[in-house]
Amino acid sequence: MGSRLRIQGGTIVLPDRLVQGDVIVEDGVIAEIEAREANGTRSSSGDKVIDAEGAWVLPGLIDVHCDAIEKEVEPRPNTLFPMDMAFLNFEKKLAGHGITTMLHSLSLGVGLSLRGEHLVSKMIDLISSFRVGPAMIRHGVHLRYEVSHLTGFELAGRCISDGLIDYLSLMDHAPGVGQYHRPGAFERYVMKNQGVGLDEVKAIVEELQGRRSLVDWERLRALTSEARRRGIAVASHDDDSEAAVDHSLSFGATVSEFPLSLETAEYATSRGMEVCVGAPNIVRGGSHDGNMKAVDAIKQGAANIICSDYHPASLLHAIFALESEGVALPDAVAMGTLAPARMLGRDKEIGSIEAGKRADLIIVRKTRGVPLVSETLVDGAVVHATRNYR
Repeated sequence: MGSRLRIQGGTIVLPDRLVQGDVIVEDGVIAEIEAREANGTRSSSGDKVIDAEGAWVLPGLIDVHCDAIEKEVEPRPNTLFPMDMAFLNFEKKLAGHGITTMLHSLSLGVGLSLRGEHLVSKMIDLISSFRVGPAMIRHGVHLRYEVSHLTGFELAGRCISDGLIDYLSLMDHAPGVGQYHRPGAFERYVMKNQGVGLDEVKAIVEELQGRRSLVDWERLRALTSEARRRGIAVASHDDDSEAAVDHSLSFGATVSEFPLSLETAEYATSRGMEVCVGAPNIVRGGSHDGNMKAVDAIKQGAANIICSDYHPASLLHAIFALESEGVALPDAVAMGTLAPARMLGRDKEIGSIEAGKRADLIIVRKTRGVPLVSETLVDGAVVHATRNYR
């Protein structure tokens, strides 16, 4: 038998409890969890050891909705950087934040995200290349389809049929709808995000309003049906009413992302949907748009998944913020690990610290009360470390 890796002496966050002890890794897989109370042995002479005394040992975080890669490529309007450079540097940040599986959220739509299907397609192909080539963490694609985008069906269909995406959501970001229901909200967002003037944003609004009357709902339904047939989870986005939830369900959506009110989140949950909320909302104590407070939904049992949305560092911090709000740490951790893994159909392989699963693990210590990742492991290999280990 070759040498083993022992993560020694930490507080291990299991799906249902905390255990003080060691995690044993062999060949990239969690081989055993040794509770210190039951087994006081230290490492054998052949073990490589990571000292986790005084730290928490968590499963690697799984982020199913984060559009930060778009800002890495285009940090300011009309300032595109080389995609390979942006992606590889972003990957290092993600490992440092404890994210071991990232579904990069890319949008097909007008006035949003990377401007042009050619850029979105190029980014999807780049991410796909990291599925088979060397990578620090696990990468995938969350394709966000704007329902009023009439020319993206061919690209979306290719991505689905070629196995290039892992998660599909339908969005409706038209002015006056959902997230942008307040007068001027959509215009302000596009002017800030795309660096356009008032005349151009007015033209975008007019175009969207014209396109919205031409939405091909049947073709969208066929798209989501094909995704589901291939095992790809489908989500809605910014549901603002029971009617919106019912509409989403008619397209086979099983996840409601960022419902705007607690009542809508509760209704989605009652209809069997999973509800995903943003970690920045939790960390900041509320929505920047004045919508539902995520912590309220979690405490009411109306949300079970958290994602980083646009700020990857928030995912880990939200977990410990939930603990400070009275949520048991194993339950809070599961919202950023096991629940998203289960939604993606990957919970047999990743998402929790259990024997037989891939050794995607993070070691977390607090500095001035702030949880920070000292080591990140993917398949048992250390991909990020900020201190010495022996």
